[in-house]
Amino acid sequence: MFYRPEDGHGLPHNPFNAIVTPRPIGWISTRGADGSENLAPYSFFNAVAYVPPQVMFASTSAKPDRGDTKDSVANIRETGVFCVNIVEYAMRDAMNLTSGPWAKDEDEFAKAGLARAACETIACSRVATAPASLECRLTQIVALEGVSNFAVFGEVTGIHLRDDVVVDGVFDVTRYQPLARLGYRDYTVVREVFSLKRPGE
Repeated sequence: MFYRPEDGHGLPHNPFNAIVTPRPIGWISTRGADGSENLAPYSFFNAVAYVPPQVMFASTSAKPDRGDTKDSVANIRETGVFCVNIVEYAMRDAMNLTSGPWAKDEDEFAKAGLARAACETIACSRVATAPASLECRLTQIVALEGVSNFAVFGEVTGIHLRDDVVVDGVFDVTRYQPLARLGYRDYTVVREVFSLKRPGE
């Protein structure tokens, strides 16, 4: 099968959503200028540089109460900061609940029964029990082709690691089972890990 996206695919659901997988999930916490807090998952998320450490996520839709975007991007525009919380399998239901189209003044931390903690380098909350959290200062928001498509880039200014996932000086992903997004309504979890040595190492 071949299709041009501009012509449509003719399938019941968009296959593009399932092709680039698995995708890590950035659980983005933000605070608006009015002090309201938001927590929402994004699977268009990744790390993009080591020095200084930088991450990005993309928001691809809008809400009626936020104009051309959603709560996360709107809050980041106002305050210039955000926190990326890493999602583990044990938090899958809470993460899914925070993905709902809630009003901008709805507190997803409270709605999902999640404990929050204050960030150290930015004025924002983080998920207190997340395996890791990355405090970020906005570097740029890039408008992408299409409607309500924005890529948000940030420099990581503080990193929280949960004590039980640091083993012998290594951040051990097998201790918390990272959750990742597949296509449609499907997810996967990392339960098997192997190592490869690069040529020349």
